[in-house]
Amino acid sequence: MSAPSAPATVPSTSIPRPVTPSPGRRRAVDWRIRFVVLSLIWGFSFLLIKVGTHGYAPFQVTFGRLLFGTAVLAVAIAVRRERLPRSGRTWGHLFVAAFLLNALPFSLFAYAELTIPSTLAGICNATSPLWGMALSLVALSEDRPTRRRVAGLGLGFIGVLTVLGAWQGFSGLDFGGTAMALLASLSYPIGWIYVRRTLAGTGSSALAMTGSQLFLGTLQLAFVTPMFTSLPERFPLFPTLSVIALGALGTGLALLMQYGLVQEVGPTTAQMVTYFIPVIATAAGVAVLGEQLSWNTPVGALVVLAGAALTQSRPRPSTKPARVPGRRPFSRS
Repeated sequence: MSAPSAPATVPSTSIPRPVTPSPGRRRAVDWRIRFVVLSLIWGFSFLLIKVGTHGYAPFQVTFGRLLFGTAVLAVAIAVRRERLPRSGRTWGHLFVAAFLLNALPFSLFAYAELTIPSTLAGICNATSPLWGMALSLVALSEDRPTRRRVAGLGLGFIGVLTVLGAWQGFSGLDFGGTAMALLASLSYPIGWIYVRRTLAGTGSSALAMTGSQLFLGTLQLAFVTPMFTSLPERFPLFPTLSVIALGALGTGLALLMQYGLVQEVGPTTAQMVTYFIPVIATAAGVAVLGEQLSWNTPVGALVVLAGAALTQSRPRPSTKPARVPGRRPFSRS
């Protein structure tokens, strides 16, 4: 959902390199259309979480999400005949990754939306790049901070304070729910750093790795959910449909679409979907759920997105030719 990013569950180092489709294998649907569809799916995920919690406990919503998401990826793995990881060490690292990138943040968002609107949860999700930048400053990531990226971190922090209405003393804000949503967003970059350091170069495809990861996350929730919840006595229609859609579309299908975009247009363009998620989540929450929206929420969200974009910027490679000491540069004169 973050791409990361929302929401991707594997880092760019393990995502297949972009390829140029051959004339005989053109995509049936233009990548721009699929980009828009992916943005809508992930943007509406926060609305689906909210509706799901109207009929089920947060852990049950997360379990259903992982279960249906895993089912979609399992079908894709079987159709493509992908090989699952065979190393026990790899499965151990995937177990930790499943907790940091799936079980923990998905559960935190579900619990958060018991007390905060889906619009705020979607905006909190957009702070993941800011958390990633903050982690790089304390040497938890190999990404080197630059002036522009540090400025983006500061700008994003101002945006968060604007969304939360800091000048009003955070009045009317549920601290518990907001804290859980922000912790969920923090969990993503921690998980990405862990995956990048432990699972790069395993030899397995991104699809097989992510499918295995979601399967382990499902097992984690299958163990935890009965400890904190009881079996539902009924299955209300809209919450049930929301959980199914959240898993099958918002997790399984969305990841498949993202991998297709990465292969076709590259990870940089594919990751731009992250900046559309809070906008769509806010619009969906207001239009469908009738959530209240004050001026500081959209303004702060735009500031957060601007800061997040700066933290993801990279210095342009120098185009000047290297100069050999003791020799004059080539000239046509």
